[in-house]
Amino acid sequence: MSSEAANFPVTVRRLERKDRARWDAFVRQCPGASFFHLSAWQDLIETYQGHDTYFLLAERGTEVVGVLPLAEVKSRLFGHSLSSLPFCVYGGVASTDAAAVLALEAEADGIARRLGVGHLEYRNVLGRHADWPSQDLYVTFRKALAPDEESNMAAIPRKQRAMVRKGIKNGLVAHRDDGVDRYFAVYADNVRRHGTPALSKRWFAGLREAFGDDCEVMTVTSADGRPLSSVMSFYFRDEILPYYAGDLPAARDLAANDFKYWSLMCRALERECRVFDYGRSKVGTGPYSFKKNWGFEPTPLGYEYRLYKRDTIPQNNPMNPKYRAFIAMWQRLPLALANRLGPLIVRNLG
Repeated sequence: MSSEAANFPVTVRRLERKDRARWDAFVRQCPGASFFHLSAWQDLIETYQGHDTYFLLAERGTEVVGVLPLAEVKSRLFGHSLSSLPFCVYGGVASTDAAAVLALEAEADGIARRLGVGHLEYRNVLGRHADWPSQDLYVTFRKALAPDEESNMAAIPRKQRAMVRKGIKNGLVAHRDDGVDRYFAVYADNVRRHGTPALSKRWFAGLREAFGDDCEVMTVTSADGRPLSSVMSFYFRDEILPYYAGDLPAARDLAANDFKYWSLMCRALERECRVFDYGRSKVGTGPYSFKKNWGFEPTPLGYEYRLYKRDTIPQNNPMNPKYRAFIAMWQRLPLALANRLGPLIVRNLG
């Protein structure tokens, strides 16, 4: 914040289209901001998921000093919430101005009360409110990359390194795809097998269109060209975040997933990334163990909730025992039917 701006009081208003360049410029330089604070998420969530958004902009005079992206999810099945931000793993207020933080959170509280939501959720990396209910289910895995491939290979624990070398010996090939067709086919099959609904193919195409070169698809194929595993990654500042991923059953025996993430590390070096963000996982799950096997250490995420019309934090995730019957049923659905129904369900989960 400039010394001139400090002379003005903080004002908060909703983001207008003409302000998007200023919003994004602030996000890209604010230490507490993430890829998920970028303004493009507003159109993505409204257009492809059908939810109302409240992207709040804090200013001192004409200078942006804080942002808070919010979206309302209203579902008969999963409740009524205001969240920063659905479909994103990081969120909450991004600001280094204490007054702006308070003003943004006060405005969010006012919106939540006017909407009559059951709860307000901040998907913070670091918690801000020790007295608020918090969620300890999720952790993130981040690690600095060495500047060369040899050092990064040496940093992978021995057993995991052997799997990467197995993938290399199997003649696997990593491709950067222009479209999302091969990615979606692999992803949709994967999530159906795990009993969870898939996002729509339009959603992934929309991400590619909205973020351009900062959203990249990598697909691993066998030596004869058969797709085995695929990942959609986001690039932000000097970080790479593999965000959506999937694999086919044949990937395991060929070590395609291991090869995929090694290839992604190499690609990150090409793009001069310094941090590999393996993303969010639930404690005690297979992805959690997989990331630890790569030598990444978990860091708890500071998800916080303000409860209005409920007494407990919502548990709308596959770890909840009440969804076991649904998961078992979903695994038996024909893939085409699951792909038609999935987006109608998952849009309400966020």
